[in-house]
Amino acid sequence: MTRTLDDVHEDIRQEVAGRAGALWDVALRLHADPEYAFAEHRAAALLSGELERAGFAVERGVAGMPTAFAARSGQGRPAVALPLEYDALPGLGHACGHNLIAAAGLGAALALHVVLGGRAGCVMAVGTPAEEGGGGKVLEVDAGVFDEVDAALMFHPGVYDWRRAPLTAQVQYRVAFHGRAAHPTGNPTEGIDALAALVELFNVLGAVGRRLPEASHVQGIVTHGGTATNIVPEYAQGLFGLRAATSRALDELIGQLSECAEGVARATGTRAEVERATVRYDHFRDSGVLSDRFAAHLSGAGITLTPPVPGVHLGSSDIGNVSVRVPAVHPFVAIMGEDGSDHTPEFAEAAASERARGVAVAAAAALACTAADVLLRPELRAEAWAAHRAAEAAER
Repeated sequence: MTRTLDDVHEDIRQEVAGRAGALWDVALRLHADPEYAFAEHRAAALLSGELERAGFAVERGVAGMPTAFAARSGQGRPAVALPLEYDALPGLGHACGHNLIAAAGLGAALALHVVLGGRAGCVMAVGTPAEEGGGGKVLEVDAGVFDEVDAALMFHPGVYDWRRAPLTAQVQYRVAFHGRAAHPTGNPTEGIDALAALVELFNVLGAVGRRLPEASHVQGIVTHGGTATNIVPEYAQGLFGLRAATSRALDELIGQLSECAEGVARATGTRAEVERATVRYDHFRDSGVLSDRFAAHLSGAGITLTPPVPGVHLGSSDIGNVSVRVPAVHPFVAIMGEDGSDHTPEFAEAAASERARGVAVAAAAALACTAADVLLRPELRAEAWAAHRAAEAAER
């Protein structure tokens, strides 16, 4: 008797349901033992070990990161990647729910391994460190980890049930001004005040900010403002976080920052240096085709996803850089009410709640069923890739 895709979906749901207790144990172990950017050694060992024992071929230390890994069931194309996040927030633990992302991705990968057995292509669980700061996915994209992949599928716990993620592009830049030291009373005319130039840059950016487009903003701090009150500062430095709704808008904002810094330098007689201080996160490009499939599968668990509220943006993530390369999904599924917020102690507590357990198990099944659709339906892959390329062309 020929098995249908519906049969595969049912087998996947049963497999995930049978693993629910074990997956929740993984989520709780991660939650109780938070580790931070690029130092998630125990988390990476736990997750990669579970995959290796199940029969996945595990490569550790991918993209030059000791806590990154790629675990494969099957090979070749078609291929689906399931990114697993597991870093925590200093002082807050898993206040972004990455323990649930890891458990759900793990559950999806294990279920696909059992049900499909590597016969339909490649299922790759990708350990992605440092989403909260450092951008492990950015480094993996640059290293080619996602080059031979047809879809990247993950979910994120939140306070909304949203079909897609309105995630902005972001980067940080360091701006330094070089002046000339002098005694403020003994020879004040010989000094060139680098700190005054930096303060003026803040003033200029404040004026620029009032006419920036929606979702674009610059937020800065002073990281060096001089060494003594009786010396005109010859060096001053600021760190500026830039966000924009799209990667193109972020490019424009970076250009404005550089122009403002150079203008201030000319006006004050200083010399400006502008340099990128962090990896860059691209904005997220949702694959509507695949997000619709995920939402349909998740609805079977009684969770209804809706489009995001227009004009609301929920930060940035390095999944944006993955979505530039391949069709990707990153829906939000609520583990607490809309009056809450992630990156809070309350959200960290919610990430170990009974509601979170139900969400993680439901998301694992929906991710696995969506992955099966990609692997077993060539027409769906073609549709997703066509939409991805059309979006890419529109952004040029």
